[in-house]
Amino acid sequence: MKLAEERHIAAEPAVVWEAVLDPEVLRQCVPGCESLTGNVADGFEAVVVQKVGPVKARFAGKVTLSDIVEGRSLRIAGEGQGGVAGYARGGANVTMAPVEGGGTRLTYEVDAQVGGKIAQLGSRIIDGFARMMAEQFFDRFQHAIEGPAEEPELAAEPAEPDAKKKGWFKRLIG
Repeated sequence: MKLAEERHIAAEPAVVWEAVLDPEVLRQCVPGCESLTGNVADGFEAVVVQKVGPVKARFAGKVTLSDIVEGRSLRIAGEGQGGVAGYARGGANVTMAPVEGGGTRLTYEVDAQVGGKIAQLGSRIIDGFARMMAEQFFDRFQHAIEGPAEEPELAAEPAEPDAKKKGWFKRLIG
């Protein structure tokens, strides 16, 4: 599975860079992470619990930061063994650039592979799961830097009181 995304973070690149090197920020951002120990130079040992379809597994593995270009880019890679469930391995090439007017453009390209019992679930389930994991990681990362989003003020009266939102299926069929 491959995924490329970009997002704007309301913080200067130096702040974003510091956060991506912080083990506590990484621990909080990895969905299902029970523990993350180690350092940037030697890598991190991680324990992550995830459920993919009907398969729930505890993955023990290693996370490394490599291809580091100070303040601009790096690669976050991880691999873990989940016992009889199989293995997972993947990474993200992350780049940061200042945005005119303030903030940072964070671009990431994610790749992931799985094997064993998990791989038997099929590529659609695996691809969807990997996409969700990447989005959750970078959503949490952005939230860790920017803080909670402000609640929008409620309008005095709804524009159309009887209007209902369409679910994904309704949008699919029109």
